[in-house]
Amino acid sequence: MDTKLIQQYGEAMRCYRLRTARQKKRMQYEEFDKQLIKLYKEECRLHDLQKNLGWEAVQPPIQKGWARSFVVRDDVARSRHAVFFEGILKKINTYDYYWRKDFKKKKKKQGKKIYVVKPQYLLRPYGHEFEKMQFDDNEKQFFREVWELDWRKQPVRRYEFTEPWRFVLKIKPNMIEKIRIKDAVLESQMKEIDNYLCRNDYRKRQRKLVYGYYQYNWKPVEKYGEADPYKNKSLLQVLDLIEIN
Repeated sequence: MDTKLIQQYGEAMRCYRLRTARQKKRMQYEEFDKQLIKLYKEECRLHDLQKNLGWEAVQPPIQKGWARSFVVRDDVARSRHAVFFEGILKKINTYDYYWRKDFKKKKKKQGKKIYVVKPQYLLRPYGHEFEKMQFDDNEKQFFREVWELDWRKQPVRRYEFTEPWRFVLKIKPNMIEKIRIKDAVLESQMKEIDNYLCRNDYRKRQRKLVYGYYQYNWKPVEKYGEADPYKNKSLLQVLDLIEIN
C-alpha cells in the first residue's frame, strides 16, 4: 500500500485495499502472460481454419522428386500368405522422398567424398504404439521385443519385424496431384503474430506458460585455456605436435 496516502489521509485508507508497487508490477507481468496465452489460442484458431480449407486438384499433376517405400517381394506376393503380409506391411511401412532417383547422398570416407545409398528401415514401434496398432496373435508372432537406450539414456522397449526379407524397396515418381487451398488473409494474420513473438523473443515465455517447460539445445562451451590443441589441424601439424610433446 502507498504509505504516502496513509500518512496524508490516515488509517482509513486501508479499507480501500490499495495495491503496493510490487503488487502493481506483478499484475503487469500477469497481464502480459495472459496476452501471450491469448495469442497462442489465436494462432491455433487460425491454423485450424487454414487446415480446414480443403484441397484443390493440380491439373496436370506435377512431379516433385522421387518416393521410396517397401512393397511385398514378388515370390511372397504370389504365395498364399500374400494378404497376411500385406496387412502387416501397411502398419510398419515407411516412406522417404528425395530429389535423386538412386537415393544416394554424399559422405566423407578417408577424406574423400563418395556417394552412398540412403538407408531405410521398417517401422520399429515403441511398446505403447505397438499396442495401438491392433496386431492379432498370428501377426504378433513375427515381432520380437528389443530394448535400447533413448536420447535420455533410458531403456525403452521396441518391437522389430523378424523377417524383413519379405519386403523390398520400390522407387517411383513422387507425383503432386493436389495442394492445400490457401487464404492470404489468414496467412497474413498468422505471419503478423509470428513476427511479433519471434522478433521480441517471446516464444520461450509462451511455451513455458502453455506447456510448462521450454526445451533448448545446450552445448558445453570450451573454457579458456582448455581448447583442444588438435582441433582444426592437419595430419602433418598433429604429428608435429605429438613429436614436440
